[in-house]
Amino acid sequence: MIDNGGVVYEVSEGVGFIEFWHPKSNSLPGAVLASLASTIEEAGKDSRSSVLVLKSRGEKAFCAGASFDELISIEDFEVGKEFFMGFARVINAARKCPKLIIGRVHGKAVGGGVGMAAAVDYCMATQHASVKLSELAVGIGPFVVGPAVERKIGNSAMSELAINATEWRYAEWAKAKGLYTEVFEDVDQMDAAIKTLCAQLKASNPEAMSMLKSIFWEGTEHWDELLSERAAMSGKLVLSDFTRNAISKFKGK
Repeated sequence: MIDNGGVVYEVSEGVGFIEFWHPKSNSLPGAVLASLASTIEEAGKDSRSSVLVLKSRGEKAFCAGASFDELISIEDFEVGKEFFMGFARVINAARKCPKLIIGRVHGKAVGGGVGMAAAVDYCMATQHASVKLSELAVGIGPFVVGPAVERKIGNSAMSELAINATEWRYAEWAKAKGLYTEVFEDVDQMDAAIKTLCAQLKASNPEAMSMLKSIFWEGTEHWDELLSERAAMSGKLVLSDFTRNAISKFKGK
């Protein structure tokens, strides 16, 4: 049976765990993106949990970003825009979710993976969780994830990541810029800290947490329209010969 990736949602002791995976370094094809967005929306309504944890499966990469296999197969603008709308829907689902979302980043994050780390409300990582926005290197740009990343780390650091698209930034860099709240030596330490924080949040007033989150996200009310416009940018660029050739070279490495 071919593993095309997926998303699972489980609740344990009042904490909702959203886990995604894909055999190619937890990359994100359209089907996984759609499932992730809908799962976040449903988890936000689930009375069994008061706080959510977003994580990915495995021990290596947290998320390799957009699926190159799917990108190279796009042949018209509407299909291209719809693919990038998948990332927009995930970010907007996290933004609108009434519950606080804790990110668990155990390994490297690229492109859309950096966007997801930026879209959660409190992100913990290990020392192995380096980040890179590689979009410009394949002929597009981090247009859809850009607003979420810039909101967390500011325009200067966002520009650094977006322009120098082939260089990794260490987890400590991401912490210093505000993407990660804490960086741990290993997964066990990170999971222990997540467990402690979840216990504290479970004892907090759900209404107060929801109000607090809405304050954190003030000024993003226009993101439904903004991220749609950004998806259109990427949907156009992914059709160019430059981008097709660049993606083919990356796939060949």
